[in-house]
Amino acid sequence: MTTGQTDLGPRPLTVDDLHGTPDDGRRYELVDGRLDVSPAPVFLHSRVESRLNAHLTFLAPEGFEVVSTPGINFDADRTHHRVPDLVVIGADGAEEPYLTRPPLLAVEVVSPESSFRDHYTKRQEYAKFGIPSYWIITPDQGRPHLIELRLSEGEYREVSSTSGDDLFETELPFPVRTVPLWLVAPGPWRGRVGGGRDPE
Repeated sequence: MTTGQTDLGPRPLTVDDLHGTPDDGRRYELVDGRLDVSPAPVFLHSRVESRLNAHLTFLAPEGFEVVSTPGINFDADRTHHRVPDLVVIGADGAEEPYLTRPPLLAVEVVSPESSFRDHYTKRQEYAKFGIPSYWIITPDQGRPHLIELRLSEGEYREVSSTSGDDLFETELPFPVRTVPLWLVAPGPWRGRVGGGRDPE
């Protein structure tokens, strides 16, 4: 009687394997040890991310930090790794080389190829990980849209849905007012993104 080794297939990938990925602008994430690759963001996506980062950084009280595209390890095996477009962390939230604790807020800016991932897959993953607040922004030029979700009993509940030039307001993770239109529209946005108006 002879015995042989069972072929268990390829081992799960970890964040260590991501160090070998090319610097090509694409986003490399891991889901249960499998590679999940997204194309490089288009200009409008980057505009929303940049403007929201600037606006939240301006509003953030001491003790909060706004960070673009941080890597987050969701498990101790480092086989589940996501890169939100934007997060807000508290004073004790910074970690190297990647976050391992839930940020106070995660933001995803939807691209055409990421709609299902952002609205469904990441919604479940971020809720399970314990991120208290999750914003999903759809940067449509005609009518941009912002959905705010909050964690309640292990699941996200939609607490607001704001479009176009309507004013979005929230108290979490700190008081924020913003107008989705001015996250995407060309022109003088700085005085308007928070709901203000340019002087006549």
